[in-house]
Amino acid sequence: MGQLQYWLAVVFVVGWTGVICGGLAVQFGDHEYPCPLCMVQRVFMALAALGAAVIVRKGTTGAVAARDYAMGWGLAVVACVAGGFTSWRQTMLHILPGDRGYGEPVLGLHLYVWAWILFVAAIATVGAVLSFSHSTAARTIPATPHRLVGLIALWFLGLVLAINLVMIFLLEGFHWFLPDDPNRYQLFYDLHILS
Repeated sequence: MGQLQYWLAVVFVVGWTGVICGGLAVQFGDHEYPCPLCMVQRVFMALAALGAAVIVRKGTTGAVAARDYAMGWGLAVVACVAGGFTSWRQTMLHILPGDRGYGEPVLGLHLYVWAWILFVAAIATVGAVLSFSHSTAARTIPATPHRLVGLIALWFLGLVLAINLVMIFLLEGFHWFLPDDPNRYQLFYDLHILS
């Protein structure tokens, strides 16, 4: 029970990274290009994962101080609140009767609605775990398998964030802003690879 917060941080890192992977899968598999609000939601997902990554990174050294837990969860909650507001905003843009929404639904809901649900669930989960922090926040983290799993989670996050950065550069090209309704990878057109 004492290492619950460390394992929750690992799940947070892997979970948010997996959600970003899901967005990339829809983007590449269904050729649905993310709009600017979708990209902002991905940024907040990445920031939530990075907040938890603070805890995981400290855990790989073998010791996590109370301030590390507080800072990591604080950053994650702030990112989830901002991401929840962003996904709520996009949901409200498409709530009128007859509006088909942006992109195709997945399991009956659009991705921005799923994002809102996940952000709210993440905030509730962190709040519940922090309510019992006196018994869930271990100061020392064993070497195996804890630290190894934590390192794998951090590398997974780093790889997906790098892929996402390359993808947004391909999508936006040499322009300051992403179009409201992107329909191509603009960099290839800017470089005259495609016309």
